[in-house]
Amino acid sequence: MSGEKGFLGSLFDTSFSEFITIKVIKFFFILLIILLSLGALIAFIVMITRIGDEPGVAILGILLLPLIYIIYLILIRVWMELVIVIFKIAENTQKLVDKK
Repeated sequence: MSGEKGFLGSLFDTSFSEFITIKVIKFFFILLIILLSLGALIAFIVMITRIGDEPGVAILGILLLPLIYIIYLILIRVWMELVIVIFKIAENTQKLVDKK
């Protein structure tokens, strides 16, 4: 990996010598948090509207929703961290190869 390219330079690097994943992972994490939160909000609204029809299911869903939200948030975070670790391993391996 030669000198650090800018984002667009890395994006159009057909040799894939620069990774953009590390540069955009924060954006994707924030996007996934927003989508997960929006999904949880929609699920909450649906459950609130269903209390009259199916009160047991709706109340159970409302009680479990925060737990499910946290579990999904943890899974997203762990997945993102694994992606970063893989790319960091690749970068550090390339640095070791360049030293020889």
